[in-house]
Amino acid sequence: MQDDIRNNWSIEEIYEIYNTPVLELILRAANVHKKYNDTAEVQVCTLLSIKTGGCTEDCAYCPQAARYNTGVNVHALMKKDEVLAYAQKAKDAGSTRFCMGAAWREVRDNRDFDRVLEMVKGVNEMGMEVCCTLGMLSETQAQKLADAGLYAYNHNLDTSSEYYEQIITTRTYEDRLDTLEHVRKAGVSVCCGGIIGLGEKHEDRIKMLHTLSTMPEHPESVPINALVPVAGTPLEHNQHVDVWDMVRMIATARILMPKAMVRLSAGRTSMSVSEQALCFMAGANSIFAGDKLLTTPNPSFEEDDAMFNLLGLKPRVAFKEEKEFAAEALA
Repeated sequence: MQDDIRNNWSIEEIYEIYNTPVLELILRAANVHKKYNDTAEVQVCTLLSIKTGGCTEDCAYCPQAARYNTGVNVHALMKKDEVLAYAQKAKDAGSTRFCMGAAWREVRDNRDFDRVLEMVKGVNEMGMEVCCTLGMLSETQAQKLADAGLYAYNHNLDTSSEYYEQIITTRTYEDRLDTLEHVRKAGVSVCCGGIIGLGEKHEDRIKMLHTLSTMPEHPESVPINALVPVAGTPLEHNQHVDVWDMVRMIATARILMPKAMVRLSAGRTSMSVSEQALCFMAGANSIFAGDKLLTTPNPSFEEDDAMFNLLGLKPRVAFKEEKEFAAEALA
């Protein structure tokens, strides 16, 4: 069953897959998805901004960058009890993974990081997969998060290495890859994807997928985001991404990384249920639920619950792979 799991994809092969006629591409991706995953199962994640705004980075898409006037107010790091209450609400609504995001360029060894470690412990004790996105990490910091019970760490590449400097100049592509390596060494699962609609070419999307799919281990989670243009950012006038571009990215990611959780992430508010269904058919099996993604809009729990009922989808249980491994060991 592992014959599709490859880490040696060539750019030419990915070009060919990506440019397949879209209905044929969806069919191919759907068959790969069915072979490796339960196609009725979708991982439901909730993302909370635990420290908002004031970031020193210059990511051209981000409303939390201090240098842009986007109307986002700066909020200090939330208290642990507030975060755990929000996590419980998310769990009660059906989420099995809880993600905490802080608008930091990098993690610093201070009291705020110690407080985040306590939050990670608390969410882990609730029986949820806990994920963080905190910026750049050292190897030691990644290990501290792992010791606290962190399940996954998100650190997106955003785009291709060639186009990257058009979007971000305050850190390098290599900085991002270094953080991912630190996360992997600590035994934490990797959540890494990108954003389309930044002004990039199709070639840049293909190159980003090439970088992800040729890592020594594929990311366990691959978010595919459509840019949500925010007033005050350099990309505020960019056009919304066409749904077929999202479908094409998701289907290609599914074929290249058959076992990854391919997440239909930012941009769902502009998509109909029918358009989201196409994405699920093409291999998406993870979403963010809740009315906000950090600071941008997202469908509500109630809307997603109605969509799941209509499409016959069910939330993926937390720690599924570990539970299946334990069951096999006992058999």
